[in-house]
Amino acid sequence: MTLDELRVEIDNIDDKLLELYNRRMEYVHQVGELKNTTGAPIYRPEREQSILNRLKKQNKGKLTDGAIDALFLELFAVARNLERPEAIAYLGPEASFTHQAAESKFGAMSAYWPVGSIKGVFREVSRGSAKFGVIPIENSSNGIVSDTLSCLNDYDLKIIAEVFVAIHHTLATRCDTIKDIKKIYSKDIAFDQCHNFLQDFGLDEVELIPVESTAKAAKLAMTEEGSAAICADVAAKMYNLPILFENIEDCADNMTRFFIVSNFDNLPSGDDKTSMLVRLPNTPGSLVEFLNDFEKYHVNLTKIKSHIVEGTSIFFIEFNGHQDDKEIAEIIEKHQGFVKVLGSYVKENDDI
Repeated sequence: MTLDELRVEIDNIDDKLLELYNRRMEYVHQVGELKNTTGAPIYRPEREQSILNRLKKQNKGKLTDGAIDALFLELFAVARNLERPEAIAYLGPEASFTHQAAESKFGAMSAYWPVGSIKGVFREVSRGSAKFGVIPIENSSNGIVSDTLSCLNDYDLKIIAEVFVAIHHTLATRCDTIKDIKKIYSKDIAFDQCHNFLQDFGLDEVELIPVESTAKAAKLAMTEEGSAAICADVAAKMYNLPILFENIEDCADNMTRFFIVSNFDNLPSGDDKTSMLVRLPNTPGSLVEFLNDFEKYHVNLTKIKSHIVEGTSIFFIEFNGHQDDKEIAEIIEKHQGFVKVLGSYVKENDDI
């Protein structure tokens, strides 16, 4: 086929896709009307995951699994926003890694609200100003985010999804060479994650100025002579700040995990993870007895972390399965009063 003939075929397929997309939206609209009568949420992560799994299983073309995710997650987001636009609050500012995590689930069309603190995100979702909240829970290099655990303890919101984002940092600056850099802005945790790079290039001897976010660091570096920022490439591009070095983090597989919280529980998907907070009685063997129940029912514990909330030691525990599974429900009922189920959601990864 000639180039012009190929383009005609592509145009014909695009016309058919448009017709099919609109047809799909009509059915989505009918589903939305039924859900409105019952008050059921529009966003169902377990339903979306089952669709993606089915499509990947039957795929025999050139599309990769990642490409299928990208195409259809955006399609899901468009459908939700056409049906019932709902705001997503996230730990800001714009162009932060949390913003990237939010967009990876809710697409480009959604209404995003950058909020200045983790507690602020929980507060806005709890009061109904936003339907969803996106906050970090842990980083592979720096561990659990204490503020998130404290808010999960204090607020009656549910974890409905998890998101994993690879954390890559750049050194961005208007300076022509490293020798011209007199100060570097970034978030304190980003300085820690790029320690080796700073040391190798002698930048640990310049003034390192911690700010609230790497996005703010990029904004400051764009306006101040002799300054640079350690930030995400999306933040550098947002403020038109030239990137001098890419992927400067010490750990190449540095990863941050995020939670999406809202006010409803997910249905089982068949491949779930459950998170809970456990406050056990201060008696010998209480933790061992609790954990033995998981072994008894062959439930795979994937995480157990101790944490202090208002001077009291609690445990953040995660395991494979859904809270409505028979064995897990029995464990929860047995220890009722000592556990707070934070949510069951589609498992994106085992751990970081």
